[in-house]
Amino acid sequence: MANKQPFEITSWARLGVVFAGTTLVYFIIVLPIYRLLFHPLAKYPGPKTWAISQIPWTLMFCSGQSHRRLLELHDKYGSIVRIGPNELSYTIPEAWESIMGRRKRNVENPKAPWYCPAENKDITGAPYSDHVRMRRLLAPCFAASAMQEQQPIIKSHINLLIERLRERSQNGKTAINVTQWYNYCLFDIIGDLSFGEPFGCLQESAMHPWIAWIFANIRHIAIGIALNRFPLLRVVLPWLVPKSLRKQAEDLKRVSREKVTRRLEAGRDRPDFIQAMISGKGDVTLTREEIENNAMVLTIAGSETTATALTGATYFLSKSPSAMAKLASEVRSTFKQEADIDFLSVTKLPYLKAVTEEALRMYPPGPNAQPRITPPGGSLILGEHIPGNTVIGIPQRAMFLSESNFTRAREFIPERWLNDSEFSTDRKDCFNPFSVGPRNCIGMNLAYAEFRTILGRMVWNFDFEIADSSRNWMEEQNSYLLWDKIPLYMHLVPGTRAEVRST
Repeated sequence: MANKQPFEITSWARLGVVFAGTTLVYFIIVLPIYRLLFHPLAKYPGPKTWAISQIPWTLMFCSGQSHRRLLELHDKYGSIVRIGPNELSYTIPEAWESIMGRRKRNVENPKAPWYCPAENKDITGAPYSDHVRMRRLLAPCFAASAMQEQQPIIKSHINLLIERLRERSQNGKTAINVTQWYNYCLFDIIGDLSFGEPFGCLQESAMHPWIAWIFANIRHIAIGIALNRFPLLRVVLPWLVPKSLRKQAEDLKRVSREKVTRRLEAGRDRPDFIQAMISGKGDVTLTREEIENNAMVLTIAGSETTATALTGATYFLSKSPSAMAKLASEVRSTFKQEADIDFLSVTKLPYLKAVTEEALRMYPPGPNAQPRITPPGGSLILGEHIPGNTVIGIPQRAMFLSESNFTRAREFIPERWLNDSEFSTDRKDCFNPFSVGPRNCIGMNLAYAEFRTILGRMVWNFDFEIADSSRNWMEEQNSYLLWDKIPLYMHLVPGTRAEVRST
């Protein structure tokens, strides 16, 4: 009987070694060479390691530094940058229409499924036909006439905001965290319009647990989205989410369901979002699940973004004494009493409108791209055929701070929106903080009205003096899907009027 070698390599083992070796050669040599030299996107500039692997983008996104890194990449490589094996980033103004705009036969560049799943059954991620149905029902509550009906609800919360700030500021002696207070106000406003009741943040001077969960998990949600881009991780990711986090997410949905139930049982005719969602007929109706999901999405999207814009405007005004003085002069000289500041009257203040636009340009609430994917047959972007299943996006902050699009792009200068000749070459067509096309922000007009009215009333009442601890506020922030805002401490000094009239 022949002696067997103790470590004799069988044919199956040989096959395993060959397979493993071939796989390594493919992933380490063949695939990188293909992606660098022969891939359809190989002609686009960008860092080589990013063209080879999705990992650099993932690390950037999870680090919270996307808003800085993407600006650096576009500064270095130009207006179209390859930031992944199958991903392009654009800062050319015309890219808005090519990527987000209306297309023939309603074929769109859909939102990336790992970013905005269609199964969420809400207006942000729904397939085209469902999105049209939802938008048709919701659009009337963002019309000018509806906003006038909503104004008493909104004004009551703004009144309480000003009252609370007067109480706590001690004539400017105590620094106030305006990040917190703008969040309180906007979540109370949109909560009232979405669910028929406010969260009580202003009344209690505290964050409702429903809202606190969202802010506490901005980074976790972003990491989940980033990892969801990897097919293998997508399978196991649900099992990796901590049980406590899953329970908190379920509690969030439960609270939303309870709020919707109370609003529906109240049965009153009220100019809010629920009233619009239950007014459908025939095929244009929403299911109970769609009502609940949309109420939750509208609350988050409509609150956090406007609160962010107001925080940014307050910061930049405090860092620009000349702009603060001009705005204060305009507001305080135009209105005889604070009660005159409303949705309609603020549209007649050119400098306030300029400050609004400049704040949104310098500090867009959605600083990074909302990624789209080209359909399987590809898409024509800026006259060039982009292969199917390519991720395409417009990082707003990089677009708005590009020296190719704006003169003195990194400076806060409201005058650029007032036909100042120095800024005549600015590409203002690149400025779309609420996106464009059939999926642009449905609440844009309401957001502008809230922003200008709240800022107008803040400036009527206070001069903004930034606290020493917040002087580097902008530089110290991270961003994911949204800004992960840190406290902005501000001394709210009573305005220069002899008296501040109450509303």
